[in-house]
Parts: sequence; structure tokens; C-alpha cells
Amino acid sequence: MAEPTDLVAEHDEPHDQSFGERLNWLRAGVLGAGDGIVSTAGLVIGVAAATTDRGTIWTAGLAGLAAGAMSMAVGEYVSVSTQRDAEMALLAKERRELQEEPEAELQELAELYEAKGLSPELAHDVAVQLTAHDALAAHAETELGIDPEALTKPWHAAWASLVAFTVGALIPLVAILAVAPSARVPVTVVAVVLALLLTGWVSARLSSARVDRAVWRNIAGGLLAMGVTYLIGLLVGTQVG
Repeated sequence: MAEPTDLVAEHDEPHDQSFGERLNWLRAGVLGAGDGIVSTAGLVIGVAAATTDRGTIWTAGLAGLAAGAMSMAVGEYVSVSTQRDAEMALLAKERRELQEEPEAELQELAELYEAKGLSPELAHDVAVQLTAHDALAAHAETELGIDPEALTKPWHAAWASLVAFTVGALIPLVAILAVAPSARVPVTVVAVVLALLLTGWVSARLSSARVDRAVWRNIAGGLLAMGVTYLIGLLVGTQVG
């Protein structure tokens, strides 16, 4: 008899069909938020290293937020649209093959199940029953790894990236403008590190990955970006001054 903890573990496993869609949202959201945090932090810290003028920092940060959010949204839309086009083309090809060569397709499906470990007889029976129920879905999921009812959604990914980037970008922008000039850089660095810690933790938990690796990867990348832009700001500010 299974232990209660085993039963909980079974329910926690991502076997539902929405897991793939959740991963797409996760990818778009985490990428957008992380990019918004790091790119905006690097931008405003670089400008703050060159000047203490609050208006200049605000203008640069807001412009970076708007440009970055639109860039992320357009990039996600184009990328996911390309993926969806490829999925649609594969489904159309599979649909045509099912119409023109149904017996060959049935045999192919049976061989795929046999390759997964079923006996030839059982594999054939399963292929026949699934073909009778929904031939296209059976072939798409087994042969192509595509769920015809859950294709990627370009607009969903675009909006997720845009909103996530904006929310992420607001963290360093608000942090650097909310304090005195002497505290701007350290306060922003702390805010960014905490934000990247959170995004790394969330992404790792939702994707069942190692938390420590995701967190340190996020933080290290953010610190590197801020360090480089800060040094550039110092150099440019000194030369211009």
C-alpha cells in the first residue's frame, strides 16, 4: 500500500496537459521579469555613476523600460508565432498522411507504442483504439510531441513578457529614485539582488529544478551586468566632466 507521502508526490508530478502551457508562460514571464530587472538596473546604475541628476536617471530608466518591454513582447510574439507555424505545418502534414495512407499510419503508430515497451499485440490494439477515438491527436502526441488542443499562443507569450518586463524594470527604477544620491547605487543593488533571488526561486519551484542553482545564476548575472555598466558610467562621466 502506498504511503501518504507517495500519494502526495504522485499528485505533485506534472502529468496534466496544462504543464506544457504553464512552462511556456513560465519561460516568457521569468525571462521578461529577469530581463527587466537586470537591463534596467544596469542602465540606471550606469547613468547614476555618470551623473546625480534625478531627471536624467528617470528619463533613461523610463526609456529603457518602454523600449525593453516592447522589444521583449515583439520578440516573444515572433518566436512563438514561428513555433506555432511549424506546429500547424506538421499537423497539416500528419492530417494529409492519415487521409492518404491510413493503414501505413496505423502501423507506424503501433510501432511507436511497441518501441515504448508494449507487446506487438497490445501496441496494435492501443493504436487501433486511439485511432478510432482521435487519429490526429494520437499521432500528433506520440509521433510529434504536439497536443493539437494546446498549441502555443503568440499573444499570450507577448503579453506575459511585456507585463513581466515592466514589473521587473520598475524595481530598480523605483529603488534608485526613492533614496538620496549617495545611497542610490547600494540600495538599487540590494533591491535587484532580492528581486533576482525571488525570480530564481519561483522559476525553480514551478519547473521542479534546483533552487540554489537557479538563484545563484540569476544573482551572478545581475551583479555582473550592474558592475560592468557602473564602471562604464564612471568612465564616461569622468571623461565628459
